[in-house]
Amino acid sequence: MATVLIAIDESQFAENAFKWYVENFHKPENEVILLHVIENLGITDMSPARYMELQREAKQKAEALKEKYAAMCQGLGFQADIRIKTSDKPEHAIVDIAEKEKVTYIVSGSRGMGLIRRTILGSTSDFILHHAHCPVLICKSQ
Repeated sequence: MATVLIAIDESQFAENAFKWYVENFHKPENEVILLHVIENLGITDMSPARYMELQREAKQKAEALKEKYAAMCQGLGFQADIRIKTSDKPEHAIVDIAEKEKVTYIVSGSRGMGLIRRTILGSTSDFILHHAHCPVLICKSQ
């Protein structure tokens, strides 16, 4: 039995990676963890009320995402452990949870930003690829 962690967010890239995993790698005995990480906003110049509003919106979106993926899994005939975490650095949280859960491999989508944008902005999938303790499957969008 394999334990698979799939990083999810609201993007089509994440949904494509999930679907690709199901169509090409999923086995009924696999334990599947779907992980969405809400990024902390950190210290900003915005008002406390605005900060709280943005955090509330992020949590509402995360719950909607959880419901969406639960329905998708049910429609495909399997269950997944869908988790929502909050972290200053989502890519670190993904790697840390994968290590803690001793996952067999990680699946992540890729936004395909290109070398210059990735160098300037960083890349979640690139970080996961280089820091995870297990194999990582990066699904590029088609």
